[in-house]
Amino acid sequence: MTKVTGRRLPRRILQLVVGVFLFGLGISFMIRAGIGAAPWDVLAQGIALRVPLSFGTVSVILSLLVLLLWIPLRQRPGIGTIVNALGVGVAADVGFLIIPEVGSLWLRILSFATGLTVLAVGSGLYIGAHFGPGPRDGLMTGLHARLGWPIWLARTVVELSALVAGWLLGGVVGLGTVAFALLVGPMCQFFLTIFAVRLDGGESRPPRAPRSDELPAVG
Repeated sequence: MTKVTGRRLPRRILQLVVGVFLFGLGISFMIRAGIGAAPWDVLAQGIALRVPLSFGTVSVILSLLVLLLWIPLRQRPGIGTIVNALGVGVAADVGFLIIPEVGSLWLRILSFATGLTVLAVGSGLYIGAHFGPGPRDGLMTGLHARLGWPIWLARTVVELSALVAGWLLGGVVGLGTVAFALLVGPMCQFFLTIFAVRLDGGESRPPRAPRSDELPAVG
């Protein structure tokens, strides 16, 4: 279980809260760009088009439903898991209130690039705080642990299923979706090496490539 005590606890809590907020804000920028988004965001977007609920509310509901799947997979949520599940969607809805829709292609690309960068910074902050994985991350590690699937296979099956379902419901899939898939890993790795907190008293972990389960399944 992740440590929740120690002299670095205030920094870790701050990183968690700020990171989750930036994570949701980054999603808002990417959705506003309208050129495609991460698989789980495409799903939330598609559902929000069909029900009288905001994108953020749908995102929170999806997170809570995913957490229910943790029970048969015997996964344990951490404090960060709960904050992620409840906070990302709220932050995304706040972002939609302050981020305008854009028209020209170059502004769309700029909005998407801004969102991806903000999301990667947020990922580095909240993952580096070591308070537990996000709901979708735990689903993938649970499938790995219980069914013996490799992490890459569990990630691919889960995220591709979310992407296809979201697209069928009307979510936007495009070049941004491809860009996200190619760039989110290296960008999250970079910011994780900056913000990761050592639990033994040091400032940060030595730079390393994060495992597949440490990279966020966004949305």
